[in-house]
Amino acid sequence: MLPDAIDLELPGARVRFTARAGGVSEGPYRSLNLGRFTDDDPAAVAENRRRAVQGAPAAWARQVHGTRVLRADGPVGAGGAPDADGVATAVRRLAALVLTADCLPVALAAPEAVAMVHAGWRGLAGGVLEEGVRALRELGATAAIQAAIGPGAGACCYAVGEDVAAVFPAWAVRDGRLDLKAVAAERLRSCGVAEVTDVRRCTMCEPALFFSHRVSGPVTGRQAGIILRS
Repeated sequence: MLPDAIDLELPGARVRFTARAGGVSEGPYRSLNLGRFTDDDPAAVAENRRRAVQGAPAAWARQVHGTRVLRADGPVGAGGAPDADGVATAVRRLAALVLTADCLPVALAAPEAVAMVHAGWRGLAGGVLEEGVRALRELGATAAIQAAIGPGAGACCYAVGEDVAAVFPAWAVRDGRLDLKAVAAERLRSCGVAEVTDVRRCTMCEPALFFSHRVSGPVTGRQAGIILRS
């Protein structure tokens, strides 16, 4: 088990939200940096990725703050990850992953299919969570879907400008801070997700435990949200 990872069970699935500890990277990327598109040593990132998935085949995508959710029927991304902000699969024991450093990793699970979605303010506004739910339905999920919201920027810290605040309902912004997690939970329930769990961890409050782009700037690593259909 990786130190300081957050492990959860959802219907038919195992979920892991990684943290900084447990890897081999040094400096600002210490230690379990999973971001290939950083200035970290590529060999260190490769070893960190191997540790993160614990030998499971994996489907990786490059997050671009859009709404595409990749439907994966096998390993993806070994030679170059496609652009997508979610990975969905019905394949058992295939690790579906997204990387984050303040945006929300959101796990979606039903007994027939699972997905992991990357949701920042742009993705939330664009409908990436709704697309994640749609992907599960297209992959055959007929049972109730449950969700888990992993570590991300919290309402305690996530300051936004008026242009971003205007995109969301007034209740989601207080004293200039956007509650990404509350918006995500509302969006999930409105598209039929039966139960939403929040791990209640803020990456900006705990930069020693999690990578945070907002706290550290562009020179920082990435953690992962990982889900496997069991």
